[in-house]
Parts: sequence; C-alpha cells; structure tokens
Amino acid sequence: MKRLVLASANPGKLREMQALLAPLGMEVVAQGALGIAGAEEPYESFLENALAKARHASRASGLPALADDSGLCVDALGGAPGVHSAYFAGREGSREERDARNNAKLLASLGNEREAHYHCVMVLVQSADEPRPLITEGDWHGSVARAARGVNGFGYDPLFLVAQRGLTAAELPDEVKNRISHRALAAARLLAALR
Repeated sequence: MKRLVLASANPGKLREMQALLAPLGMEVVAQGALGIAGAEEPYESFLENALAKARHASRASGLPALADDSGLCVDALGGAPGVHSAYFAGREGSREERDARNNAKLLASLGNEREAHYHCVMVLVQSADEPRPLITEGDWHGSVARAARGVNGFGYDPLFLVAQRGLTAAELPDEVKNRISHRALAAARLLAALR
C-alpha cells in the first residue's frame, strides 16, 4: 500500500497525516482531491464515525482509506463536546468561523474545573468491505486555558493547555505537536501495526 485516501476535508488533518505517514513513504491524498464528498457522521461514538468515513472514502475511491474521528472531551461537561466537537456551536459558516464559535462557547460553558483531553480513533481499511479494519486510539491530556493563545493548529488548539508544558497546542511547533498529540499517538500505533 503506497497510496491511500484520507477521509477528511480538514486541511489541518491532511497536513498532520501527511507528516505522520511520511516515514512509510505513503502518498496521502485528500478525498476532496478525488472529488469525494465527506461521509455523514451520525453516530455517537468516535469509532463508528471513523469507520463510516473510512469505508465511504474507500468505496468511492477504490483505494485503501484512512479516517480518524477525534474531539475534545471536557470533564466538567461530561465529556462534551466529544464527538460533536466540530459542530459544538452549530454548523453555519466556514471552518474558521465554526472554530471561533466553538471556542467561545467552550469558554462560556466552563467554571474553574478545566481538565480535558483530546481523543482520537484512527481507522485504516484496505477496502470498503474490510472485515478486520486496523483501529488505533490516542489520548492527549491537558486542560482548557482561560483565553486563546497561539496561531498554529486548528479547532480547540488555542485553548488546549498541554499537560506539563504550560503551552497551548496552538503554541507548539508542528514537529512537537506531531510527536505528542492524540492523533500522533494513534498514528504511531497504526504505523507500528503496519510494520
């Protein structure tokens, strides 16, 4: 497998996955570059959504497909926004507008308890009907800052304070984030399984 389709329209995820899979010499192609629309994500679990996205992209492209479903889980909010992270404050507007609204809603929802973690479930299928998909997970623990800081990353990265670093995910250089993030941990487990 030298070429696979990434079941995501998120340019931040594409950049991260291309960097994370580079050691295997894989060409990662965004589903949009192949004219594939995003899959519905109607499920209440990261695993079910990731499987749906991977199977959809593989079926439409005829290629192996990689998908992840991930989100920020905040203890004080009972794990929310969780699987609804991308649309926590609604579906209207551009990705940047949604991110800004999501971050504002998150800040408005919290008091003093701010522990949180990012969770990622990554799924690789060789074909749409793969009976045994490769599934890995990763968690990245931290807390929610009181104000946005940093310009790197996307989503909740400006608010996610990385445990024991004193920096938000958006303040980390890409090469650091791509070693320690939830997505990096899930990808490292995926690469180990592929080797």
